[in-house]
Amino acid sequence: MFLNMTCCFSQELHRGKLLSSYKDMVAIVTRMVNTCKSMRCYFRGESNSPIAQFSFSLGVDTDSGDCGGIPVFTFCSISSFEELAWEIVQMFISELNLKRLLVMELLSICDEKISEVMGLHWSDEFYEGEFKDLSVFNFYSNETQAPLLPCLRTCNSGTSTVQSKQQQDSNVLQVYITTWLAEVNIDKRRMDEVLEIVGRDMHIELLETSG
Repeated sequence: MFLNMTCCFSQELHRGKLLSSYKDMVAIVTRMVNTCKSMRCYFRGESNSPIAQFSFSLGVDTDSGDCGGIPVFTFCSISSFEELAWEIVQMFISELNLKRLLVMELLSICDEKISEVMGLHWSDEFYEGEFKDLSVFNFYSNETQAPLLPCLRTCNSGTSTVQSKQQQDSNVLQVYITTWLAEVNIDKRRMDEVLEIVGRDMHIELLETSG
């Protein structure tokens, strides 16, 4: 009985760590999205005012927020940097989507001799306030009342419902772990290309991701 209690405590401890890691990933991606959204700067106030005022929110419909497309450093404009930034952020959003599926499966795994865990559904909220966090980067669908379904970088998901299985063999678990570590939706070669473009324009050297 003591052994069962110890194993049960160990399972709950690891589930807590996994969920905490997932929440950290959501927070990081949220900050990345907010950074992308804050790259543009809009003019506010009267045009004949001697003091120029700026805001992150659109004030005049004709203001694109990119200072008329002039280069920020050498050649690239704000809109160009923004486009490159969103390209990378979208990779991490897709990867987070896939990670959520793995979290759902791993959180639902249990040993019947030790404890009983209810299988999770894709539409379940994994922690309080999760759906609010996911809506920041359009990851939550108000139409289906659930997060968007995951897919790999090279394909679209055709699955309409996703539910976890409580019992998985060792081969399936190995696939889960491998997928978690592989970061299949992160195109590191393209990330290096983007970093090279930005670094060359800013006259700085940025670290490569695939070295």
